[in-house]
Amino acid sequence: MNELHDLKASPFLLFDGNCREAMEFYHDCLGGELILTRLGDTQMKSMFPQSKHDRIINAYLKSGNIEISATDWMAAPEYLPKEGNTYAIFITAEDSSRLKLVFDKLKRGAKKQHFQDLHNMPFGLYGQFYDKYGYHWIFRSRK
Repeated sequence: MNELHDLKASPFLLFDGNCREAMEFYHDCLGGELILTRLGDTQMKSMFPQSKHDRIINAYLKSGNIEISATDWMAAPEYLPKEGNTYAIFITAEDSSRLKLVFDKLKRGAKKQHFQDLHNMPFGLYGQFYDKYGYHWIFRSRK
């Protein structure tokens, strides 16, 4: 699968309002560069109530070969965070066609609940699902 050489996999952590605190802790422990983006500083803020605008919509920590991405929980109340659903495998790519190829293969047998097909968002192409084994996958490309 040499055509997939630009895909990367890393952990994606889901927090319930304490993403900033946790990622700053990890940054303190691991060093490197930490980038935090508040929901209220994005175009997406109009899609959420004011009470969520201080939450982190995207956190990215890179220290050497370690990369961790994270967010505060933004889902509807019926999808409250609980142990077992607060992490995912995060697949990123520069090229959306390669991302779509992997997405389409992995989605076979995926659970219909919480399924989001690839779609354009202000930060790139995005989609997610729980695979047939129950693991959460999140996909994003910049193009």
